[in-house]
Amino acid sequence: MTDTGTDTGEITLEPCEPGKLTNDQLRTLFLFEKLTDEQLTWIRDHGCTMRAKAGSYVLREGDPAEKFFILLSGTIQLTRMVGQDEVETNRTEQRGVYMGATNAYLRDDGVQQQYMGSMRALDESEFFVMEAADFGHMMREWFPMAVHLLEGLAMGMRNSQAAVGERQRLTALGALTAGLMHELNNPAAAASRATGSLRQRVAGMRHKLGMLAAGKVDPARLDALVELQEEVIERAAKAPVLSAMQTSDLEDELGEWMDEHHITGGWDIAPVFAQGGLDVECLTEIERKVGAPELLDQAVHWLGYALETEQLMSDIEDATSRVSSLVTAAKQYSQMDRAAHQWIDVHSGLDSTLVMLTHKIGDGITVVKDYDRSLPQIPAHPAELNQVWTNLIDNAVQAMQGVGTLTIKTYLVGNQLVVSIGDSGPGVPEELRKRVFEPFFTTKPVGEGTGLGLDISYRIVVNRHGGDIKLQSEPGDTRFLVRLPLSEPSSA
Repeated sequence: MTDTGTDTGEITLEPCEPGKLTNDQLRTLFLFEKLTDEQLTWIRDHGCTMRAKAGSYVLREGDPAEKFFILLSGTIQLTRMVGQDEVETNRTEQRGVYMGATNAYLRDDGVQQQYMGSMRALDESEFFVMEAADFGHMMREWFPMAVHLLEGLAMGMRNSQAAVGERQRLTALGALTAGLMHELNNPAAAASRATGSLRQRVAGMRHKLGMLAAGKVDPARLDALVELQEEVIERAAKAPVLSAMQTSDLEDELGEWMDEHHITGGWDIAPVFAQGGLDVECLTEIERKVGAPELLDQAVHWLGYALETEQLMSDIEDATSRVSSLVTAAKQYSQMDRAAHQWIDVHSGLDSTLVMLTHKIGDGITVVKDYDRSLPQIPAHPAELNQVWTNLIDNAVQAMQGVGTLTIKTYLVGNQLVVSIGDSGPGVPEELRKRVFEPFFTTKPVGEGTGLGLDISYRIVVNRHGGDIKLQSEPGDTRFLVRLPLSEPSSA
């Protein structure tokens, strides 16, 4: 390591000086206070002291973990890269704190270990330094049982996290599938019911048309009646939406008119005409064009069947469109037949996730979407981001316990796109906010949470996309802020 100047981002350590510390001086470091003189001599012979100038880096995140550092004097700053930002994780001047190749004693699995963070000297500092190979050899030879326990702990946590994470994904998939099937069942059942009713109405139309023909209706009058039917259907298609009170008043007016004109089952037909936006003036026009009073009853019923037929076909169209949109949302959510990494509009993933979680959100939660549609596309792994949206929205829904407001907002801050997912729940206590992204930490009852949802979300956003995710919370206003870069991270 060479001195290339200070505060430039380069490693700037002075040459290592071996044999500078005595055994008694080494014993003052809490890591070595219980070691024998023989062990301290070995450490002294296999280590050296280094000095770092104020503002210089001692090690950099991502570089090969080749050395183990112990602070002798000075103040150091530990940082981690979060997207394009260097975030401070600790600052200390405690003598004996250590950093660097802390996992050098683990079994060599063929993967070169790297520094997990960066360390910078804030003022002139001095370190006792050991090569990673020497530190690992020392740990394995002197503390074999401890090394086995630590290795087992590390491997156990990795395996447990992988197993629980897989189970969580399967559980989430099962819940999403159940919700999707429920959402698909509703329009499918509606289409089935509408089809059965439509068959009956078409049969009724044929019957009434036969009765009209049997009544020896003048051809010109029958043509006028068919033309009136088209006008009625066109008028129904453009009918304004009425309130419940307006609809009830119109049904009463139509029913009274049909009673006065001896229309059989008039009060059953009146709601159909009211839904079609027809009024008493329209019924009077129908009476005028039919001409023969004895045919008015058949003509009104025939037009009623025509209106019902149109309404039922609209219901079927709406139901099948709903099924199609659900299938499209499911494909967008799973990113079926799409590249794993692509430039995306983040709003499509948010919308498809909301569709997939409609059943879980329920009717008691109001969804507010405050999107900035002018935002540019971003480079991302869309299926993984959808997993993030699922975890955050699901947490928000559970926090509100079925009642509240879910707010999803997108906006731009500098060179980052921000997705804010907020809820009106009770909030997260201050002492728990710093722990929400820890693996296996959960505030949910036993069996209801694995503690991996936010950990997985953090790793997807930070490690996979070079972004950042933070929690802001107070009673009635909890927000997860996900920041994603507008361009490809330099490590991509």
